Amino acid sequence: MKARMRVGMKDRPEASAGRAIAVIGGTGAAGRGLALRWARAGETIIIGSRDAARAEQAAETIRKRAGADAQVSGLENSAACGASSLLVLTVPFEGQAALLKQLKPAIRPGSILIDATVPLAASVGGRASRTLGVWQGSAAQQTAELVPKGVSVAAAFHNLSAEALDGNEEVDCDVIVCSDDPTAAQVTMELAAKIAGVRAIDGGKLENARLVEQITALLIGLNIRHKGHGGIRITGLSDAAYKTGPFFPVVRGRHQAKMDSVIPQGKLQI
Repeated sequence: MKARMRVGMKDRPEASAGRAIAVIGGTGAAGRGLALRWARAGETIIIGSRDAARAEQAAETIRKRAGADAQVSGLENSAACGASSLLVLTVPFEGQAALLKQLKPAIRPGSILIDATVPLAASVGGRASRTLGVWQGSAAQQTAELVPKGVSVAAAFHNLSAEALDGNEEVDCDVIVCSDDPTAAQVTMELAAKIAGVRAIDGGKLENARLVEQITALLIGLNIRHKGHGGIRITGLSDAAYKTGPFFPVVRGRHQAKMDSVIPQGKLQI
């Protein structure tokens, strides 16, 4: 699997600096896990929920776990959208379209919306290890059609285990970022790299999100079968292809080194 790097990305200042991150649907397992990791990394977090009281309760729980200096607040989803221009959508597929239509008037012009939605068949009573067909091509492309004009959409964080995010160990997974907007891709990769153990990889255009979303269903099936919380690693690319943060381990274990030696260059490792 090839990676497409934005020219000069490593030399740019952080595009996400100074922005609060509004996690829409942040009281769910995935949203809480991402919020916890970013709060630990020193980011300002807004938890969004249909119920403001529930959002504040989740924020309080994250503050207790992330430390005394954690900056985490809770708001109703519309208020959360109005309070930040950097949004992360972590809701089940069955509620995605209706929520975006409801929030459209509240989303600020020029915002970046990072979509982690996966169209799992479980949303219509099917199996979680299968995905649904989406007319637009992917859940992320559906989001791009529903947000206000001028809002940039990136797709990411689909393959991270919610259970792993909620823990204290490094997250052994790469995050593939897809977007048609270079700035949105850069911001998303910066946020991914703030999660301990995670590497971010530019996955190209937003249309590629359909492939990344489908990997999630495969991972769910594997984790059910083997009773684990597995993720993915893309191996064999140049060092420049990976965006890492200060929390990424420099020395890798013997098992990882052995796997790299037997997996062909530029392949998907699960």
